Amino acid sequence: MKKMTTLLATAATTAALAAPATAEKWDMPMAYSASNFHSATGAEFAKCVTTGTGGEIEIVTHPSGSLFPGAQIKRAIQTGQVPIGERLLSGHQNENALFGFDSVPFLATSFDDSAKLWEAAKEPMTELLASQNLTLLYSVPWPPQGLYFKNEVTSVADMEGIKFRSYNNATSRLAELTGMLPVTIEAAEISQAFATGVADAMVSSGSTGYDRKVWESLNYFYEVDAWLPRNYVMVNSQTWEGVSEANQNVIRGCAELAEYAGNWRSKEYTSFTLQGLRDGGMTVGPASEQMVNELKEIGVTMTDEWLESAGEQGAAIVEAFKAMQ
Repeated sequence: MKKMTTLLATAATTAALAAPATAEKWDMPMAYSASNFHSATGAEFAKCVTTGTGGEIEIVTHPSGSLFPGAQIKRAIQTGQVPIGERLLSGHQNENALFGFDSVPFLATSFDDSAKLWEAAKEPMTELLASQNLTLLYSVPWPPQGLYFKNEVTSVADMEGIKFRSYNNATSRLAELTGMLPVTIEAAEISQAFATGVADAMVSSGSTGYDRKVWESLNYFYEVDAWLPRNYVMVNSQTWEGVSEANQNVIRGCAELAEYAGNWRSKEYTSFTLQGLRDGGMTVGPASEQMVNELKEIGVTMTDEWLESAGEQGAAIVEAFKAMQ
């Protein structure tokens, strides 16, 4: 932390000494509510950049999908509709299988493993984003994913026919393999979807459920630690190339701080939000042994499918990750 603080201070001083430039406003769309820890981290990152560049670049965050719905954010950055934004890239696995590396069931089920998997995947992911006119600034994992249901579930057989909120290929495929019915629902629409019966279940972190007060509609959360998907903050590469070296250094320093703070928040938020679900009236605890074993069998199928679609690059990521174990 001291190293990053020093880096930021140095970058900010350099920027302050640079020749004045025309002030730019960067609108930053984010899919999740302002109270979500990703959005809070993004807001602090924005303030850091605005302050560090002496106002030459002012970043303004737009949480809750208020500027663009989550599914449209990546495209908006690529095409220059906005210069910067945050997106759950596994939601774009249909574009390239590599985007789903962080949602392979039961591959990385802890924060330590998530960090190792990211280390293995960061270079190919950065290169993939660069090929799409996107420059990666930082990435933060969600807490481990668990299963939410309206009614008690003790086996995969109990899931048959349940309407299941999906947010990427992995969640849709999980629904199919368990006999549930996948329904695509953005994060900002979760509360309404459950309240109106559009969906009755989902796989997500305690954070999402807590932020959206899902206890108003759902009753059970099972800790299965299926995976830890990641959010990514990206900037349009053409916009990035037009930023002065001094301000690029400021932004990189702020990004390092944001990644550090976001990781810390994600870990701390895990137990806090699970207790919040309990306080809201939900039953929170481990899934039954039968359900865990059945889900892991499904996870093997999904892993094989992902490796087949991701090819050599996907296999290299998994091999590098396993070599760190």
